Amino acid sequence: MQTHSEDPAAAAARRAAARPAGGALSEFARGLGFFARGFGIVWRTPRLLVLGLIPGVISAVLVFGAFLTLVYFISDLAAAVTWFADSWSAGLRGLVRFLAGAAILLGCGLLAVFTFVALTMAIGDPFYESISKRVDDASGGVPVEIEPAWYRAMWWSLVDSVRLLGVPLLVGVLAVVLGCVPVLGQVAGTVLEVAAGGWFIALEVTGVAFNRRGYRLRERRQLLRANRALALGLGVPVCLLFLIPFAAIIVMPGAVAGGTLLARRVLEQPRS
Repeated sequence: MQTHSEDPAAAAARRAAARPAGGALSEFARGLGFFARGFGIVWRTPRLLVLGLIPGVISAVLVFGAFLTLVYFISDLAAAVTWFADSWSAGLRGLVRFLAGAAILLGCGLLAVFTFVALTMAIGDPFYESISKRVDDASGGVPVEIEPAWYRAMWWSLVDSVRLLGVPLLVGVLAVVLGCVPVLGQVAGTVLEVAAGGWFIALEVTGVAFNRRGYRLRERRQLLRANRALALGLGVPVCLLFLIPFAAIIVMPGAVAGGTLLARRVLEQPRS
């Protein structure tokens, strides 16, 4: 069992190094299984589902409204970033600006996902705490549980989300730039953003469970970095589902429940 007297990053690294060759794929599948199991737990418990939907609805209204504004002005934005094509033939200019608009929408769509996750976790910390605790209690409890006041936990979630958003924002800008390159650039940009998005989401949705155990963002990063395939197995499918309009509202509670199961696995705590 993991204790706070032992360096969590070192312990996780030893466990990762001890896995057999080819274990990354099985760990990815295990992470996907945690999400599926977490979603099943929430779906079978209407009270937990309703609790998890409330912050998601609030965040979705704010983020979706901002994205609709972007869509309204997309033609002007595409023209602004392709100023060099002003003197080109109408057909070629139209093609370049169509690709630029598509790249902007894709990049900003994934940025909207990151923003939705960060905002939802900050708003919904008390709600997701109830979901995570229910999963922990059903799986054997937490050996040493930290119970900060709700306002302190919400503040931690907000600060962590702001700190985490930096890398996805930079990746999003890079993806928009790559997206201006036909075909290969768009594919590379999409893969890059989905991978970064999966990692970001895994860090976010495990935050409630790790905070309850006294592990903050720095330690969370160390633990998940040593279990990267497991974390991506949870985060990447969630990121892809979030690209479906309004699916994020329903998926988020299950992702938090799955994140709690993942935290138990990383820390080698008993699971039912």
